Amino acid sequence: MSHKQSGTVRIGISGWTYAPWRGVFYPAKLPQKQELTYSSQIFSSIEINGTFYSLQTPKSFVRWRDETPDDFVFAVKATQYITHKRQLREVEVPLANFFASGLLALGSKLGPILWQFPPAFKFQPDLVEEFFKQLPGTTQEAADLASGCDAWMKKRAYLDPVVPGPLRHAMEIRHESFVTEEFIALLRKYGVALVCADAVKWPRLMDVTADFVYCRLHGSEVLYTSGYDDKSLDDWAERVAAWARGGEAEGDHASDKAGPQSTSRDVYVYFDNDAKVRAPVDAQGLVERVKRLLE
Repeated sequence: MSHKQSGTVRIGISGWTYAPWRGVFYPAKLPQKQELTYSSQIFSSIEINGTFYSLQTPKSFVRWRDETPDDFVFAVKATQYITHKRQLREVEVPLANFFASGLLALGSKLGPILWQFPPAFKFQPDLVEEFFKQLPGTTQEAADLASGCDAWMKKRAYLDPVVPGPLRHAMEIRHESFVTEEFIALLRKYGVALVCADAVKWPRLMDVTADFVYCRLHGSEVLYTSGYDDKSLDDWAERVAAWARGGEAEGDHASDKAGPQSTSRDVYVYFDNDAKVRAPVDAQGLVERVKRLLE
């Protein structure tokens, strides 16, 4: 959804394959292979989760692209091998493998790439900056990087950007050591969005650090489970509308400096409170509220 004085707002769900959703969110007789098509007609964006656990194949990305509407966008969760196993050390080849796995086959449907870090991962300025320097800023840079993938990967690599254009990156932190002016300054220097993560035990920061905002709503009372009541959805709708109009949202900030100024800003919001089938319901509730505010 967009408005002439606001950026494009995309609100959706994190993942789409959940058994408890069948017969509740998904119609009872809907074949499992049609769940993405069904959910992509309700939401304008979905976060791909499977990419976090293992490298996917170009065939999968092509299928996801073809099963969704023309104006649909995916966010892609980056491989945990880089963020959790390697913890950003010696990641040039793992980065190449990740970008060679098929992301570029999504074409115009490739949205932000999410880099989620483990709760024990502490802020190390030099390491984080070195990582930011390696991130491709365009689909062509991603293709160039992907060409350096491992030999075993080359047999199934996808190395041609279908659509030339910029790439967006977002970073989700889960350790208090990141709550510093220095970290926010680094994100702004490289145009990486700080994920505004609503969860029980991790920092929830509202600092705007890029030309877009990326928000993940995990459930603020019980992680991945608790739903959002009307008041909570109203509050989140106000924040999303403020961001989309180029403003700031009220809440905790690690920096007292304002973010990049703009008359409008794209906003991506994903509900990850899937355990009790709350995510699709809450996402639909937020879509309606934001639509009213931006009309």
